[in-house]
Amino acid sequence: MTDSVPAGAPSGRPIRVVVWGENRHEQVNPVVQGIYPDGMHTTIARGITGHLGDRAVVTTRVLEDPEHGMTDELLAETDVLVWWGHAAHDEIDDRVVDRIHAHVLEGMGIIVLHSGHHSKIFRRLMGTTCSLRWRNDRDRELVWTVSPTHPIAAGVPQPLIIPAQEMYGEFFDVPEPDELVFISSFSGGEVFRSGITYRRGYGKVFYFSPGDEIFPVYHDPNIQRVIANGVEWAHTDRPRTSYLVTPMYLTGRFDTPVLESDDGLIDYHTREPVDFGDDPA
Repeated sequence: MTDSVPAGAPSGRPIRVVVWGENRHEQVNPVVQGIYPDGMHTTIARGITGHLGDRAVVTTRVLEDPEHGMTDELLAETDVLVWWGHAAHDEIDDRVVDRIHAHVLEGMGIIVLHSGHHSKIFRRLMGTTCSLRWRNDRDRELVWTVSPTHPIAAGVPQPLIIPAQEMYGEFFDVPEPDELVFISSFSGGEVFRSGITYRRGYGKVFYFSPGDEIFPVYHDPNIQRVIANGVEWAHTDRPRTSYLVTPMYLTGRFDTPVLESDDGLIDYHTREPVDFGDDPA
């Protein structure tokens, strides 16, 4: 990435955003090629930049990049990851999924779009099948804001009208959301929890459902606004840190998580030896 500021730096620098696109439909489907000649990921990235301006530095990665573009070095310098996938979920290396999951727990925000509900990373974060009802028959979608004071809903029309879109309907097999921001209704009478948020470890998760590849959804300025709002919401100035999993705390040392090793106690974060002496207090 072009921004070399260390992860966890204080506010005052742009939000570092990576838009990940599967980039598979754009290579084989002439309809998708006509709508997104530079790739869906590029259109999504331009929409974020168009709304956030110099408040964000946005780059892109795709499936065919080495390690799918999701190196540990890149993720360590990413504030918010935006993920769109559909046809190649099973091609994602499980080691990359483990890596992304760890960075979310440590504080990286993630926005999962449309068919990304079945991505390995979203299912890992949710712990469920993430299955839903669907029908691709050019349904009109109305996106209703049900949490008008939520930052992700700022400036979004009520309702947000998508003239043609794939229908996603309930039941959506996800855990109860921390926050329900949007509900969509369709011409067939179905409804869907189309904008939901979660906290996982120190990271924030936003799922937003509009965005089937055969419709120009990501060219819509209002859809772009929702995603840009999601980026700002998912970003945190909290320094990136290891997510604590079963550390030990000694009496009187409640700010110092430690682990046991063959050589004695080690600091949970640094894995360096620690010596509290005879008196832990």
